[in-house]
Amino acid sequence: MERLLRGIMRYRGSERLTMVEQFERVRDNPSPKAVFFTCMDSRMVPTRFTTTNVGDMFVVRNAGNVIPHSQHFLDEYTTNEPAALELGCIVNNIRHVIVCGHSDCKAMNLLYSLRDSDLASKDNRRISPLRAWLFTHACSSLDKFMQLEISGYNQPLLFQSETPLRKFVAYIDPENRFSIEDKLSQVNCLQQLANIASYGFLKRKLEANELHLHALWFDIYTGDIFYFSRQNKKFVEINEETMARLTKEIVTYYS
Repeated sequence: MERLLRGIMRYRGSERLTMVEQFERVRDNPSPKAVFFTCMDSRMVPTRFTTTNVGDMFVVRNAGNVIPHSQHFLDEYTTNEPAALELGCIVNNIRHVIVCGHSDCKAMNLLYSLRDSDLASKDNRRISPLRAWLFTHACSSLDKFMQLEISGYNQPLLFQSETPLRKFVAYIDPENRFSIEDKLSQVNCLQQLANIASYGFLKRKLEANELHLHALWFDIYTGDIFYFSRQNKKFVEINEETMARLTKEIVTYYS
């Protein structure tokens, strides 16, 4: 805590006035461009690796960048994630939702271990909120991953996208660069797009192409960021060679 207090004092002496000026500029007319779901892992600093600024994004963080499927909620029972979707996409009319996972995700490592029936038992879930959270809301990602595992990691997976009639194909780590748990992390990112699309209050915007869903994946060991390209059917590293064609894809399909 002392380190945080010292950091606040450094902020007061260096960044504070600049940030106040930015707050003033966006105070009366904020125009965020994305709702950004990512993991709470302390190594993930999305405003730095996207070089975004005050007012650019709504950022929502939890263990495993999971957005629960709407089937889990009845009446007024809900969680933060769908409330954030409504605030961002309906109240503020944001047109892009991004789910960003990452390598060496501790939540995904635990999710992978929940294939063990003893670890996933009700007794163990009762003493571990994290296990309960992942078992309840991320098992669909694990089920999808097991399809990949059965195929020897060579066959594509089929995911639902913005509407029940729209689907996309995904090859997960076809170059075999990443660990098994990292492959699960990438599957989990894509599964969240289907979970987001399950909410009825987003249905009209999704069907009218007024709301677009994207997936990013961050390799914390190299600093590389990958965008899931539906044209390429895989996560593509964003770099000097790929930037032009990824931009063209986004402008063509998601503007």
